Amino acid sequence: MHTLNSPSRVIPSALYQRERWRNGLGWTREILRLPEQGDWQLRLSIAEIEQDAAFSAFPGIERELVLLQGEGLRLRFADGRCETLLPPYQRLRFAGEAELVGELVDGVTQDFNLMWRREALQAELLHRPLVGNMLFFTEPQAAWAIHLLAGQAEFEGGVLPALSAGDTAWLGAGERQRYTLSGGGELLAIRLTPAAPAVAGAA
Repeated sequence: MHTLNSPSRVIPSALYQRERWRNGLGWTREILRLPEQGDWQLRLSIAEIEQDAAFSAFPGIERELVLLQGEGLRLRFADGRCETLLPPYQRLRFAGEAELVGELVDGVTQDFNLMWRREALQAELLHRPLVGNMLFFTEPQAAWAIHLLAGQAEFEGGVLPALSAGDTAWLGAGERQRYTLSGGGELLAIRLTPAAPAVAGAA
């Protein structure tokens, strides 16, 4: 079974696995890891950063970080680049191999962390208001992950449990299916597809 065909489900925030960082400078709450066993191709988590800290290197991984709570996070890269994520919900995509240090602007932050193996998947992260109904279509080669930032939401027809702020829904790839999400608030919606095949160089 392909990673993206993992069954659709809602993951309540109370079930996220919270683990201390090895360096003791923060916490990670893991939302989703696919596949669940062995080397993952997709990982969603929330980092709780308590002090300035170096980021771990993840070779072969693309990352996108979204500031969820706190006054801001400054990302200082070894190549001299510096990016600051400020509220509300600023984000940055970067290579997992990059050497960088996260510096707190003013106190603890919580940051949504999307990571995917670039040789296996492509990911597009959208930040959208939820006003009324929003439609999501899954297909044989397309899955969605939806993280509710604020508010309440429910799926039409009760196909999946309702979402409260902080919960995440996984809509697995498979037969084309329409999901109607209704409610009010804000969300992150991540569309995931298989990576494009590598193109062989000319002889």
